[in-house]
Amino acid sequence: MGFLNEFILHRHEANPIIRPKDCPFPADAIMNCGQVMHEGKTLLLCSVPYRGFPFGERNAAGMHIATSEDGIHFEIAPEPFITGRTEAPYNTIDWWCIDPRVTKIDNMYYIVRPGQGPTGPAALLERTKDWKTREFLSCIALPPNRVPCLFPEKIGGRYYRLDRPYLATAEEERGSIWLSASPDLLYWGDHRPLVEPYGPFPGSYKIGPTTPVKTDEGWLVIIHGVLRSCADSRYSLSAILLDLEDPSRVIGKMRSWILTPDAPYELSGHVSNVVFACGAIPDYEIDRIRVYYGAADTTICLASGSLSELVEACRKQL
Repeated sequence: MGFLNEFILHRHEANPIIRPKDCPFPADAIMNCGQVMHEGKTLLLCSVPYRGFPFGERNAAGMHIATSEDGIHFEIAPEPFITGRTEAPYNTIDWWCIDPRVTKIDNMYYIVRPGQGPTGPAALLERTKDWKTREFLSCIALPPNRVPCLFPEKIGGRYYRLDRPYLATAEEERGSIWLSASPDLLYWGDHRPLVEPYGPFPGSYKIGPTTPVKTDEGWLVIIHGVLRSCADSRYSLSAILLDLEDPSRVIGKMRSWILTPDAPYELSGHVSNVVFACGAIPDYEIDRIRVYYGAADTTICLASGSLSELVEACRKQL
C-alpha cells in the first residue's frame, strides 16, 4: 500500500472551460456546480456571484444552467434558475445561492443547496423534472450542515444522504462526513458519523462529500479535503468507496489526492489554492468519470480519468 505517483484525474487542455466573461450578464465569478446528464446533454447548475452586488445583499448570487452537447462548450442561460426565496420563513437565510448538489432519483432531479443563517448553513431541498420549472420542498437539515448529498436510489427501502456537519469558531472550522436515512427525503434520522478528516492527505483539517456515483464495486464519492498551514488553506480532491448495500461501511479510502491546485487558474483567483467539486458524471460505456470543478472560486474547469482506476485506487487505499 503506497501513495500514487500521479493524479488519477487529468485537466482538460481547454481549462477553464467556463469563465465569467462567457456569461451573458455581468458576473464576478462562475464556479462550483451541480452536474448531471439531461436529455443527452451535460447540464451544469452553476454558482454565479454577480458583479456589482456586495456580499450579503439579497440575490448577490444565483444559480444558472449551462448545457453542452460535447461536455466542453457550454451555453449559459441568461436568467437564473434559482434565486433566493423572498417569503417567510426562509427569506432570512436564502440570499447567497451557491454550491448546489444535484441527484437524479427515478425521473426527478433533486437539488440540495445551503441556506446561509447566523448559526451556519441549513440545507434547502428543491426538485425539477424538466429544468424549466422547480418546486421548493423543505429545509431538510438544521445548521450547520453544508451540504447534504443524496444517493441516487433507495437502499434497503430507505433514502440515504451524506451530511457535512461542522464546528465553526473564530479559532477553527472542522468538518467531517456523516450518513443519515429517510423514508421520504423530507424527514431524516439514524444519523451516524462516517469519515473523519484524515491525513495529511487529502485533508487533515476538514473534508466534505459530493453526490455518490454507483459502480459495481460500491458507491464512489469524490470528496474535498482541506489542508491548513500558517500561510493559507488548500482545497484538493480525493475519493472514498462505500458498500453498495450498507453505505455506513467504508470499504475504500484514498490517502492521496486525485486533483490538487497546481494550474495558474487554481492557484490564483477570488479564493486561491482551490479545486472544489459538487459532483461527478460517470460515462460507464467508456470507463470514464468527469468532474466539473470550481477553480479558485472564479471559473469552472473539467478533469477526467478512468472510473475503474479510481475505484481500484480507493480499494487499495492509495
